[in-house]
Amino acid sequence: MNTLDAGPVLLTCGDPSRHYGSRALAALPTVVLPSCPGRAELDPVLRDLTARRVVVAGTDADLAAVLVRLLRRERLDVEVAYVPRGRSAAARVWGLPRDPVALALDGVATPVPLIRDDVGGVLVGRARARLRGEAYCDETLVLRGAGQVVVAPGPDGVAVRASRTGRAPDGRVRAVPPRAPAGLGSAVGRAVQLGGEAFTPVLDGVPYPRAVTRWAWYRHTADWLLVRP
Repeated sequence: MNTLDAGPVLLTCGDPSRHYGSRALAALPTVVLPSCPGRAELDPVLRDLTARRVVVAGTDADLAAVLVRLLRRERLDVEVAYVPRGRSAAARVWGLPRDPVALALDGVATPVPLIRDDVGGVLVGRARARLRGEAYCDETLVLRGAGQVVVAPGPDGVAVRASRTGRAPDGRVRAVPPRAPAGLGSAVGRAVQLGGEAFTPVLDGVPYPRAVTRWAWYRHTADWLLVRP
């Protein structure tokens, strides 16, 4: 393919007809990709990319897939703007406006924490798991027993909250006492670890393909560049 040297470049994931509500977006140099594109689809694009910014139009899982390949190809210097399709936890986490097109084209990119997991993925919005076991954020115990665990990235790293109903993290630290037989808490830190009976994490809206007994998220040593208010 030809070198993509005009910026920004639109990466539209899934059905492209659902992303062209804006003439400004439709006018950009565009690469049409499948949902959750992988190495075979993205690496040739990134290899030829000289643009300073990409605009990802799609779901949170699509955005995470693009970030994985930017990470793998050591291209975290590329600015990333996001135009969500439908409801988006990532848009809420990072305060993106209801109409993000103008921001995507003209906004300023700032470094934000890149949250990885221990199976090679990236979390951009929200992860959920129904867990019977224990969960820690760094050294803070946030779950012992049974509960719903919600994990999200944020400006201070990775946040976690355990509750009965799956509430989102709110940035507060509520530690479960180390000797408590059961408890629900929350925290913010550099890493979150879950362990217990088999569970299936849901990652940016997509269930992991098999049950696991352990999972971890952690802040990468380098940030990514997000266009945000």
